[in-house]
Amino acid sequence: MAALGWLTPRKRSATARSVLAGEAAAEAARKSSQELAQVMPEGETAAELGFPVVGDDLAAAFFDLDNTVMQGAAIFHFGRGLYKRKFFQRRELARFAWQQAWFRLAGVEDPEHMQDARDSALSIVKGHRVSELMSIGEEIYDEYMADRIWPGTRALAQAHLDAGQKVWLVTAAPIETATIIARRLGLTGALGTVAESVNGVYTGRLVGEPLHGPAKAEAVRALAAAEGLDLGRCAAYSDSHNDIPMLSLVGHPYAINPDSKLRRHAREREWRLRDYRTGRKAAKVGIPAAAGVGALAGGTAAAMALHRRRR
Repeated sequence: MAALGWLTPRKRSATARSVLAGEAAAEAARKSSQELAQVMPEGETAAELGFPVVGDDLAAAFFDLDNTVMQGAAIFHFGRGLYKRKFFQRRELARFAWQQAWFRLAGVEDPEHMQDARDSALSIVKGHRVSELMSIGEEIYDEYMADRIWPGTRALAQAHLDAGQKVWLVTAAPIETATIIARRLGLTGALGTVAESVNGVYTGRLVGEPLHGPAKAEAVRALAAAEGLDLGRCAAYSDSHNDIPMLSLVGHPYAINPDSKLRRHAREREWRLRDYRTGRKAAKVGIPAAAGVGALAGGTAAAMALHRRRR
């Protein structure tokens, strides 16, 4: 895929692979957004929140997905669904389950876990048709993701839609998965990691690199240039300090369910913070305490039950 040349001048350096990943994500997002049905979920209106500004068509909103819009990581939920459909064996499922439990309990992204999950996903889908995975992704959303959407964050996204603005997910999850979630939530579209495909079949390689950290900022920059947006009037929402490059691009950054590093960074710069989690532990580690412990205990119990049945 050739570089698109959309990027505006940068205030920081970026690797060529980050730029490529960002531009590929922006191109895929613009194409997929034309196909998304605008089914609007219920939520607070822009007038009730006082922001965003109604009628500002030079503004848009960019939402991180994992632990910002949805509890947990989309790629791990997707892995559970593929296991159920016998795409891989129990050993891989155990790794996915451990990584998901870590993410829920720690409330932060472990780069090694995330990279391992992406490598596993690429090897699993290699040779499968894109249309097949899209169809399965619809089912997996209903099974594992629909009940994990944070109502508060969804209301924020709806406020931007009510104000007449476009709303995009920005995530390291596969663009196909991200697009499904965006469509189900009635959003404009999604920026996600682009896996290479030839004649509609996955090759097992990425275009550029995962849409993570600086690559997210490149994707937002590229999409804003293509859509004619004023980033100074745009908003961005995330839970992770890894997304500080993306949050720093816009005039209205929000820390949502923030990890400790992002919380500290946001307070130093007087960014707005919102936390939709419950329990005292949430303020310290970045997740609902009960939900995190429950996820670990439930996952352990399920694994033991599965092992007993198979024996």
